[in-house]
Amino acid sequence: MPLHRKLFVTTALPYANGNFHIGHIMEYIQADIWVRYQRMQGHEVNFVGADDTHGAPIMIAAEKAGKTPQQFVADIAAGRKQYLDGFHIGFDNWHSTDAPENHELARQIYRDLRDIPDSAGGTLIERKTIEQFFDPEKNMFLPDRYIKGECPKCHALDQYGDNCEVCGSVYAPTDLINPFSVLSGARPELKHSEHFFFKLSDPRCVAYLEKWTQDGRLQPEVANKIKEWFSVRTNPDGTKSEGLGDWDISRDAPYFGIEIPDAPGKYFYVWLDAPIGYLASLKNLLDQRGQDYDAYMADPKLEQFHFIGKDIVTFHTLFWPAILHFSGRKAPDNVFVHGFLTVNNGEKMSKSRGTGLDPLKYLSLGMNPEWLRYYLAAKLSARNEDIDFNADDFMARVNSDLIGKFVNIASRAAGFLSKRFEGRLSAEFGALGAAMLADIRSESDAIAKLYDTREMGKATREIMLLADRVNAYVDQHKPWSLAKDPANDEALHQVCSVLINCFAVLTRYLAPILPQLAEAVQGFTGLDMAKWNVDSNVATIAPYQHLMQRVDVKQLDALFEVPEPAAPIVEIVAPGGEVIAPPISIDDFAKIDLRIARIVACSAVEGSTKLLRLTLDAGEQDATGAPRLRNVFSGIASMYSAEQLVDQLTVLVANLAPRKMKFGVSEGMVMAASHGDEKANPGIYILNPWPGATPGMRIH
Repeated sequence: MPLHRKLFVTTALPYANGNFHIGHIMEYIQADIWVRYQRMQGHEVNFVGADDTHGAPIMIAAEKAGKTPQQFVADIAAGRKQYLDGFHIGFDNWHSTDAPENHELARQIYRDLRDIPDSAGGTLIERKTIEQFFDPEKNMFLPDRYIKGECPKCHALDQYGDNCEVCGSVYAPTDLINPFSVLSGARPELKHSEHFFFKLSDPRCVAYLEKWTQDGRLQPEVANKIKEWFSVRTNPDGTKSEGLGDWDISRDAPYFGIEIPDAPGKYFYVWLDAPIGYLASLKNLLDQRGQDYDAYMADPKLEQFHFIGKDIVTFHTLFWPAILHFSGRKAPDNVFVHGFLTVNNGEKMSKSRGTGLDPLKYLSLGMNPEWLRYYLAAKLSARNEDIDFNADDFMARVNSDLIGKFVNIASRAAGFLSKRFEGRLSAEFGALGAAMLADIRSESDAIAKLYDTREMGKATREIMLLADRVNAYVDQHKPWSLAKDPANDEALHQVCSVLINCFAVLTRYLAPILPQLAEAVQGFTGLDMAKWNVDSNVATIAPYQHLMQRVDVKQLDALFEVPEPAAPIVEIVAPGGEVIAPPISIDDFAKIDLRIARIVACSAVEGSTKLLRLTLDAGEQDATGAPRLRNVFSGIASMYSAEQLVDQLTVLVANLAPRKMKFGVSEGMVMAASHGDEKANPGIYILNPWPGATPGMRIH
């Protein structure tokens, strides 16, 4: 490790269409811990962030809110501070991609790319006329994220128009199977438009990126995934992937963004100017300080690092380094990728199901932000892995480890030192105490290496193992027993002095994770906790003030409590043409008993042109053990003949109260799908489970 490092560190820029969610906070805490550790080592760090403000989604959201895009993102930005301060996240600067610095840098980087010849004598920027999806109902070209459909590579459904979140493939929106507009649900039309492309397929780009991504700088699992994108390969469905393709970097008006030089009505695609926002935020910070941005970036000692989530690996490990390198700038030294945050054994975060973790709600309940910082640190590693927030585990780690093992070391010794020795510590520790303190201090380099390599979970485990050793020393020497006899004062003084010094070392080890607690311990011990110096002894202590409360289970219950919504906050129109219904709880859903049923017989209903009579086997038996069949009427005669449905599987609402009809009693309902506008989109489609399902199985 260099004696003095010069570090430029960023996190992914949050899109300015909403508040921070817990995934943002997890990433910022991870980066903040790493930055605080580097500063404790004496390294120079500039840690910056910004709002990602451009693109059609912002434009559309602002229009709906009756605001200009600029005012819309300014209102979002005004709410950032309470999150960052609340969780002790210490960015040096927080900026915006709509700031003048970003406009200037984006245009200059584009010009630099445009003026560099490619391998064939052209430039790395090329104009092409393309077919682009256009929403006939909204009368606008659709941005990639407002088109969804089936992935052309792995056939995952409901994927965005630029990349698949399941297999990681990158493609054009026109490659999607069965595309639809997210705005209106309409099938988009193809129209011609001239676009600008960065020629990522140029042999020079491919060669550079193959070397940059495979030279050991990236996590192995990330590098291996990226390697798949370079070569022609056969996908599971038999289709071919072509390797790196050219990247569309322009969008048509109307669009909120940065206009491309010498191209009226054409704007940079948000993913071109967004990462340039890292540089713009840094430039804004350095300008505030009166420092030379160009000289700073030209320093060969400068190291550039980005912390990001696994969903944006493509942009940060292919497009971003290529843009920087071929515009004559320094590419990142590393991109640190983390996984997603799930809750309670892998369940995806969802506010409506009560599995969301709202950061502001967490703070409003009086929950200590350093509980969450510690818990996330204990879960994080250097790998691109998902981590799980489990409420029971959270309470155990905070109450048992952080407070029971660590904080209690100080509380068990401080009172004796203050009352019996006026807060002065002994310089003599005894043989056992001195040896233990030396051993704990000797772990400094090992723990420092774990922090430096982002193995925060391993670091916390090692620190808690050291705390276990200190607590074993407490149990062995029993200061509460020594205090009963004044003849033991010397031994009591030594034992308690050892404990406070061990506590000070452990606090320093935890200081990147627990900055507020470390500051309090600095006032308590008089030692500077902002430096990685474990060799200083504590001479005196101030009166002990309680450092941290335990987690109360009532707080966790309140954190995950789901309020009953009075009405849907946002009307989301699905491709089926109907507004999504108001949220329900998991308990509401559990009341519906959905069963697999086999249609053992089917016939037309005399006197009705719409109904079919279905005889269903749902795996039930009567009192004698014989199969019990159900009679159900269904209005699907316009789509199916009776013969088509016999012996097919379907889904039955099994606990629906029987309904007496003109033609007989219907003992349930079979599930089917139809469009909200039946005149414009006629048709009703019965649900048909995949082979392997059997009558009687319950759907969960």
